[in-house]
Parts: sequence; C-alpha cells; structure tokens
Amino acid sequence: MKKYSTVFLMLFMVAGALSAAFAGDGSDMLAKAVFYGGVAIGAGVAIGAAAGGGAAGLGNAIRGVLEGMARNPNMGGKLLTTMFIGMALIETFVLYGLLIAIIFIFTGIFDAKFLGH
Repeated sequence: MKKYSTVFLMLFMVAGALSAAFAGDGSDMLAKAVFYGGVAIGAGVAIGAAAGGGAAGLGNAIRGVLEGMARNPNMGGKLLTTMFIGMALIETFVLYGLLIAIIFIFTGIFDAKFLGH
C-alpha cells in the first residue's frame, strides 16, 4: 500500500511541477489539461473512498442486525427499522461524496484561482 501511495504522490508532484512550468509560457492549454486531469483523478479517488467506506458501513450494519436477530428474534422488527434508517444515512453520505466530486469536475470553481485571474 505504501508503494501505491508513493507513486500517486510522485505523479501528483510531477503534475504540479508541469502545470507551474507551463503556466508562464502562455501555453495555458497544457497547464489546464494537467490541472483538470488531476482534479478528475482526485474526484475519482474521493468517490471511490466514499463508496468503499459506505460499503464497509453497510456490511457492518447488516452483520450487527443479523447477530441481534439471532440472539433475540423478538426484536427483529425494531432492529430492521433502525437498520434501514441507518442504511439510508450511510447512502446519503456516499451521495454527498458523489455530489462534491461532480461539483469539482463540472463547475470550474478552480479556474480563477488556478489561472491567477
């Protein structure tokens, strides 16, 4: 895992160096391409982490409810109701991650800060 994080960090640093190097030459197209490529990769990693965390949370919730129902079958209805409410909240957090990734990619909120205008 350390190997992959080191490679990702090096790629991010190279992309930043390229964007800084080409920003002053008037070739804003390459700098924008590198920058938005980094934004797209970051958004993909963010939604991947959100989906992975949501899946882990849902798995733990279902496991806990099934264990609770196995220990006390009379509480099954209450446990299921609580589980469905918790699952809805977990999925909402994953959708918030997707929304933030979409905002980063499609709104162009970084244009003015990146280009110095």
